[in-house]
Amino acid sequence: MKRNIFITLLAVSTLFVSCFEDADDNFNPASTLEIQNFIYRGLNYFYLYKADTPELANDAFANDNELNNFLGNYETPEALFDYLLSPQDRFSSLFSDYTLIENALSGITLSNGMEFGLVYYPDNSGNVFGYVRYVLPNTDAQTQGLKRGDLFTTIDGQQLNENNYNDLLAPDSYTIGLASYDGTNFTLTGETALLNKVQYNENPVYKAQTLTINGNKIGYLMYNGFIKDYDTELNNAFAQFKAEGVSSLVLDLRYNGGGSVETATDLASMITGQFNGQIFYKEFWNEDRQEENAKNGLFDNSISNGSTINSLNLSQVYILTTRRSASASELVLNGLKPYIDAVQVGDTTTGKFQASFLLYDAPAPQFSRSEANTGHTYAMLPLVFKTANAAGNTDFVDGLFPQIPLQENYFNLGELGDENEPLLAAALFEIAGRPMPSNNDSPRLKEISDSKASSPIDGKMIGTKRSTLSE
Repeated sequence: MKRNIFITLLAVSTLFVSCFEDADDNFNPASTLEIQNFIYRGLNYFYLYKADTPELANDAFANDNELNNFLGNYETPEALFDYLLSPQDRFSSLFSDYTLIENALSGITLSNGMEFGLVYYPDNSGNVFGYVRYVLPNTDAQTQGLKRGDLFTTIDGQQLNENNYNDLLAPDSYTIGLASYDGTNFTLTGETALLNKVQYNENPVYKAQTLTINGNKIGYLMYNGFIKDYDTELNNAFAQFKAEGVSSLVLDLRYNGGGSVETATDLASMITGQFNGQIFYKEFWNEDRQEENAKNGLFDNSISNGSTINSLNLSQVYILTTRRSASASELVLNGLKPYIDAVQVGDTTTGKFQASFLLYDAPAPQFSRSEANTGHTYAMLPLVFKTANAAGNTDFVDGLFPQIPLQENYFNLGELGDENEPLLAAALFEIAGRPMPSNNDSPRLKEISDSKASSPIDGKMIGTKRSTLSE
C-alpha cells in the first residue's frame, strides 16, 4: 500500500518536473537586439519629436542589416532609448518591468504614507531637509503620528544632502529624524519615526468639503492624481458639492503630477457642464500620424464607466498650483481658460503639455499588451502628441503662470482645507472677501525632489488609444 502511494507520488512529481522543464524549454529570453528593435519601431511610428532625430526618419536605413548595425552600437536598451530622444523631451520613459507602470496607472505603488518634498537648506551647504506635505490614511506614517508641516533632516541617522537623498530614501524601511527650524538653523528634536513601505492603493480624492464664507458655499477639492480607477470617487465628490449647494470651487492641484487625459476631460466637465461637445483640447502628433490619429478632445457628460457626470456649471474656478502641478493638471487649467475664468493661485506649474500611452513589444499600430513579446517585460511611455486649448495655447515649456503668485512657506504650511491655509485663504479672499492671514514669508527656497519622483507616472499625461489602436 505504502509502496503504491510512493510510486504514485513519484509519478506525479515527475509529471510536474516535466511540465516545468517544458515551460522553461518554451521560454525564450529576448535578445538585447530584439528589445532595441522594439524601441526603434515604437519611436519611429509614434514619437512626437521623431523629426528631431535623423535616425528615426523612415529612410534613415536602406535595409534591416543597416538598422541592426546601428542598434548594435548601443550596449543596453536604455542607452539606445536615451540617444533617440529629442533634446526638447523631458518626459518620455522606458521601463524594464511593465508591471510597475501598470500598477502605478491603477494607483498602486509602494508607499509608507508620507508624501514629502525635499528642499535645499537656505545656507547653500548642499544639505537637504524634508517636509511632510500630507499623510495617507491607514499607513505607517499615520500610525507614527506624522502630520503636514513636520520637518526631517536625517534618514537612519545620516544627514540628507544633494548627493545621498536618493539612496537614503530608496529602501523599503527607514527611520526619519524629525527637526525644528528657528529661522537660521535646523535642530534635531530627538523624535524619530520608523516607516515601512507596502503596496498601497491611493485614492487621489484626498479631501472634498464645503466651506461657508460670508454666505458663500465654496467647495474645496484636493485632488492628487488623475487615476481612472477612481473616476467614480471624483464624480461622487461633485455630487456632494451639488447636494450642498456649492456656487464656487477651489480645486487644489498643488501636488498633482498628472495622469489620465480622459479623467482630466471629465474633471473639466464636472466643473462646467455647459460646454458639452465643445473642444476641450486639440491634438498634434508627428507628421506621419497627424492625419490618421489627431482628434479633438471634447467636454463630455459621462465618466469612463458610463455614469452621468455631476456638473456644477460654474463660470469661475480657482486652481491652486505649485511647481509639482504637471501634465493633466495643466491640461485642466489650460483647457478651461478659453471658456471660464480659471484663476491660478500659487506657483508656476511644471510645463508639460504632451501626452503618452504605453507601448509594448508588439506589432504596430497597436503595440498591445495582448500581443507583447513574452521574452521580456520592457515597455515605454514615449511622448506621442501634444495638446493645445481651444484658443491654440500650447508649448508652455516654462509652465503656466499664476494670476495670484504665492509660494508655499515650508515652515508655515497650514492645514489642508483649513480657511487659514495660505493658498486656500488667498482664493477665499478673492471669492468671498475673507481676510487673509499673514504668511510669514520665508526665503524662496529650491526644491530638489519629492516622494513622487520615484513613481513611474510622475509628471506623465496618459492618453487613451483610439479604437483603431486599441488591443
